Amino acid sequence: MLLLVAGVLLWSVAHLFKRAVPDARAAMGDAGRGIMSIAILASMVLMYLGYSHAATDFYWGRSSARVGINNVLMLLAIYLMVAAATKSWITASIRHPQLTAIKSWSIGHLVVNGDSASMVLFGGLLAWAVISVVVINKQDGKPTLSVETSAGREVMTALSAILAFGGIAFIHIYMGYPVFG
Repeated sequence: MLLLVAGVLLWSVAHLFKRAVPDARAAMGDAGRGIMSIAILASMVLMYLGYSHAATDFYWGRSSARVGINNVLMLLAIYLMVAAATKSWITASIRHPQLTAIKSWSIGHLVVNGDSASMVLFGGLLAWAVISVVVINKQDGKPTLSVETSAGREVMTALSAILAFGGIAFIHIYMGYPVFG
């Protein structure tokens, strides 16, 4: 479990570093991007290894209803990630679509996975996303959101999200994690 906690903490620190200590990050110059990229990659390795090898306690199990809730929240998370990249209509209403996607993803996985390792991983990333939104809003304020879009862009965003969901579901099934029912 120590690797998992270390991974979540490293992820959080690496992502919040620029906001928490902007002068230190600026002093790193262009090399800072590489250092932060390595830190984020290392955090992902630590989270993967920590999660896959964690001795964990179980508090609740899967059910069809929980899996259904997770799948809806996952589809929303993927849609928000794609929408952030395509500047879809939803980005005019949701200030931080990528962080909102992480929150949706985290909550979905907490609903369906009732073990302590999942609580550390998904609960930790949920906490990071919430803190990030608060910090960003405090530093940047809340500028007016606007977006110009087209029907084609909206259709492409929705189709991309559905295809990505299918790909992620396939990978989960291949790795032995049930996705449906």
